Amino acid sequence: MSLSFLSSLAAVSAADWDALLPDKAPFLRHAFLHSLEESGSVGAESGWQPQHLVWQEQGHLRAALPGYLKNHSWGEYVFDHSWADACHRAGIRYYPKWLGAVPFTPVSGPRLLGETSALKALLGALPDALAQRGLSGAHINFTDRHSDDLLATQSGWLPRLGCQYHWHNPGYRDFQDFLDTLMSRKRKQIRKEREQVAANGITFHWLSGGELSEAQWDFVYTCYANTYAVRGQLPYLTRDFFSLLAERMPDAIRVVFAQREAQPVAMAFSLVSDDTLYGRYWGCLAEFDRLHFETCFWQGMEFAIAHGLRHFDAGAQGEHKLVRGFEPIITHSWHYLRHEGLREAVGDFLQQERAGIQQWAEEARRALPYRRGEQA
Repeated sequence: MSLSFLSSLAAVSAADWDALLPDKAPFLRHAFLHSLEESGSVGAESGWQPQHLVWQEQGHLRAALPGYLKNHSWGEYVFDHSWADACHRAGIRYYPKWLGAVPFTPVSGPRLLGETSALKALLGALPDALAQRGLSGAHINFTDRHSDDLLATQSGWLPRLGCQYHWHNPGYRDFQDFLDTLMSRKRKQIRKEREQVAANGITFHWLSGGELSEAQWDFVYTCYANTYAVRGQLPYLTRDFFSLLAERMPDAIRVVFAQREAQPVAMAFSLVSDDTLYGRYWGCLAEFDRLHFETCFWQGMEFAIAHGLRHFDAGAQGEHKLVRGFEPIITHSWHYLRHEGLREAVGDFLQQERAGIQQWAEEARRALPYRRGEQA
């Protein structure tokens, strides 16, 4: 029985890795994580050096936790920059640290993969492994309930809450059925937004991963990279990542193109599971009023309704989603810090933060646009 750190998923077969997944979570599949590595989107140069934890018994893979050695905190969406700054001022080394996460992907889901007994053994061996490697601690972001339950049994792990905004489909027949649940003022606002886009002659076309040509993938990447370029930043993902993903898991990819006069002007890239649409990347090469809302929100809702998907996760941030029907959802992360003083200080901070997050989520629900006794 042993805990190992793997510097590449190439060391594990796709069949063995995917056999540990509790469902078809697209972001945890071997194809997704390995494509990040092979495309150069993660690696030592990016500050996301693969260090996947695996627990083996008699040569068989029993449990795993995808993870990375980090020398910074960018691209995580669970923000600990203030912890690192406090450590720097106090002369405590915060980096390198170990992070259990899907790079650049603030989507909750399975993190602890495999058999419960093996996962407990993996977590039990982790503190000594961190000390041997000189790592300040371990962090596991955007966990599901199963992972939460396991981590809650382990000594020294600090829970942290966050808040996102997701849309839920109780079984709408069409988009109008959704609109009928809203207050009249909000219905009118949404109709006006969609009319403004249509008035510019823009139409929309959905394709799955296997239906896109390389030229279309070039357009997708150009749009994606442009969202970073306008902020003076480099994109996290490389162009090769999209081609590799299209080759390895085309069934999970959905792209909607916004077109004007038969020419694409914007796109939104999503992944899909059995019951959820995950909106991940968007970009445009021409600015049109309300195009972002149509491409990233309304098109995704219509797609979810048409395909019987129960959930739509349109991305991590944006309180503006509340007035468009996206409900506040509590997210979870866990943090193990080896330095006793740091662990105590962070624990106190998180206790106060959790109360604030829970209060905000309750207050945010009051901003939802759904009718409260108003007639349609």
